[in-house]
Amino acid sequence: MSRKHKSSTIAVRTGIESDTQHHAVVPPIYLSTNYGFPSFGDVPKYDYTRSGNPNRGLLETALFELESGKGAVVTNCGTSALNLWVSAFLGPDDLIIAPHDCYGGTYRLFNTRAQKGDFKVEFVDQSNDQALAAAIARKPKLILIETPSNPLVRVVDIKKVCQQAAEVGALVGVDNTFLTPIYQKPLELGADFVIHSTTKYINGHSDVIGGVVVTKTEQHAEELGWWGNCIGATGTPFDSYMTLRGIRTLGARMRVHEESSQAILNFLQSQKRVKTIYHPSLPDHPGHEIAKQQQSGFGSMLSFEFDGDIEQLKTFINSLTLFSLAESLGGVESLICHPATMTHRAMGEKALAEAGVSHFLLRLSVGLEDSGDLIDDLAQAFDSVEG
Repeated sequence: MSRKHKSSTIAVRTGIESDTQHHAVVPPIYLSTNYGFPSFGDVPKYDYTRSGNPNRGLLETALFELESGKGAVVTNCGTSALNLWVSAFLGPDDLIIAPHDCYGGTYRLFNTRAQKGDFKVEFVDQSNDQALAAAIARKPKLILIETPSNPLVRVVDIKKVCQQAAEVGALVGVDNTFLTPIYQKPLELGADFVIHSTTKYINGHSDVIGGVVVTKTEQHAEELGWWGNCIGATGTPFDSYMTLRGIRTLGARMRVHEESSQAILNFLQSQKRVKTIYHPSLPDHPGHEIAKQQQSGFGSMLSFEFDGDIEQLKTFINSLTLFSLAESLGGVESLICHPATMTHRAMGEKALAEAGVSHFLLRLSVGLEDSGDLIDDLAQAFDSVEG
């Protein structure tokens, strides 16, 4: 599909009318684990599903075209995408720089593998120019940026970090899960890779686990494809089919997600039980100006500090009826998460404190319910705290 098309068009049209046998408008599911060789010595495009499959191929095409890339490898989960990335490019003496406030699963993966001696890792406050410059001076092989970050939605200047990385020969990957290519295109800002947990907004319906690494070059795509096949990290045909089906509504979903989050942000600013609110659209957010430069939207993930004691926080959460207490994000349903005891508990108390994740921090994934109903639900939950 031509790159001149807008993101929403790419998301909708990839794979449409690609069936040459029966001319189905929507591509069929190819569940076969293996494919016949036309003749001895004649290797087909697909031979075994771990190494390639028509459904995964269509999804990879949609994702790398959405991200303005040259290739992609779809994996069986977001963490698998990160693991594939570091497996392909890092050795025991190589260093990766990662955010100190990254997703808890990312922290656990990098920290554990580093302790085994697979590579070296340094977790850095990437909003601290001096700390970041000192880390880059160590000449890392890879740099991971997570912007906006999970769960504090901090914003990192992608273009600036990529320029610094280029000076020492480092490759940069950006976790773009929160914004998707609808609102941010890291490769166009200088990054070498984009990583997604496609479980989240890309699929959008909380029913398929998946991930992807998108590359700026075909060479990197080939390297990642080889490693994906080698370690068995690739996604399944059915999951790929379901994710491509989900991605067709990505543009429309992201618009409604963001519209509702803005209404909720306005409401939260008037609540006495809400202290600091974290969202890049707010003028007092430290990354507000950078976000305006590198993003075409602010997204719908937001966090806030609850003002009260732990029992009051529990009362507030347990009183909600339209925000499910659950991990993950980016689905059509609204979720509330307590990162310190849920998504980020694997980090440990010290790392949580260093990242600024308190036990009173709550993260909202704003879904597609009516925003007025969501606000009413939050209001009655706050009222319940007052008794």
